[in-house]
Order: sequence, then structure tokens, then C-alpha cells
Amino acid sequence: MSTVTIGLFGTCGGSVWRDTFMKRYEQEGIAFFNPVVEDWDPSMAEVEAEHLANDEIILFPVTKESYGSGSLAEVGFSILQAIRLDDRRDFVILIDMDLDESLDDPIARKDSIRARALVKQHLKKQRLKNVYLVESLEEMLEVSVQLHEAASIHSGLRRFNPHR
Repeated sequence: MSTVTIGLFGTCGGSVWRDTFMKRYEQEGIAFFNPVVEDWDPSMAEVEAEHLANDEIILFPVTKESYGSGSLAEVGFSILQAIRLDDRRDFVILIDMDLDESLDDPIARKDSIRARALVKQHLKKQRLKNVYLVESLEEMLEVSVQLHEAASIHSGLRRFNPHR
């Protein structure tokens, strides 16, 4: 099993987007961190923060299943700060621009769509070489597997670099 870990952050709640990812990762022997647990408590925040700060690949989909206020704030602030601190890590971000029709609060919808557009445009303007903006969960999965392959090769070479 690889020591390179993929962190599965982003939309939580009742979302099942992680299921397909975890199945594929298990088939390929890819280590991952899933922050979604049945009975979450505040002590688990430290574990999540540790993975967000250290996992080599971070996935961050903000799906159309929720207004995404918390996820958008994390993308906009925590992720950018982490990127600037360690550009040897990769971040794959998906921001769905539409919302499910079931999310029918007109003020929250408008705020969410505005925040999604702003965060996405700000990320594009950053021109960071370790940020990958994708348009679908399928793209996110494929990009994450390819990044994992590259990171696994790279981590094996680190022992030859005395500066790492």
C-alpha cells in the first residue's frame, strides 16, 4: 500500500460522492482519508486538520447538493493558505455552479451561486501549478489517480534529495 494519501474533503452531509472514489482507491491500493464518520465529535477536528495540512493530494468538491458555505470558505481560505505553505502537495477542486432544485431558499441560493463564482474565478487567477480545477466528479477521480501515481514516484525519489 502506498504512503501517499488522498484527503477526501468538500461536500459532506448526506452526499455519497466519496463512495465511488473509495471503491476505486481500495481496488488500486491507494491510501485515503475520509472525514465523514457516523458519529462525528469535536475531537475529530484535529484529525481532519492534520490530514488537510499533510495529505499529499487534497480533493475538494463543492457539489450542487448543498449551499456549500462552509466548503467554499475552506476552499477560499484554508486551501490557499496550505498551498502557499507547501507547493509539493496537489489540490483538485470542483465547484458546481448550479444547485439542486431542492435547495429552494432564494437568498441562500443567490449567495451560494455568487460565492461559487467568486471562489472559482479567484482560484483561476492565482495560477498555482499545484491546483487542478475540474468540471465533474469523474474528472476529479481520474486526475486524483494520475496525481497519486506521480506523487508515489516522486516520494520514492525524495531519499536522494538531501534538502527534503
